[in-house]
Amino acid sequence: MLFCPTCANLLLTEKTATDFRFYCKTCPYIYAVEEKLNVKMKLDRKEIDDVLGGKEAWENVDRTDVQQCVNNKCSSKRAFFMQIQTRSADEPMTVFYRCVECHVQWKEY
Repeated sequence: MLFCPTCANLLLTEKTATDFRFYCKTCPYIYAVEEKLNVKMKLDRKEIDDVLGGKEAWENVDRTDVQQCVNNKCSSKRAFFMQIQTRSADEPMTVFYRCVECHVQWKEY
């Protein structure tokens, strides 16, 4: 991605009859491509936070019977569960499950 040096908007690409160019749709800036342009950037991955509170959040939750674990390799019919209000107050709570044996997580609206 390239950005306009004049107004900082994202430059769009356009192929004309004579050339290939980047242009800005908000100002008159045009950059004609004269040779192959290749810029690689290595992006660092961010560490993902566990939105359910991590391992500690599942320590003191209740267990319930379920039809079967969502993991096809597991035959467990017991799961931990917790209810969290994820939407507006007039919507029902979301139920999060975690298998007792294989610890796979899933949710039910």
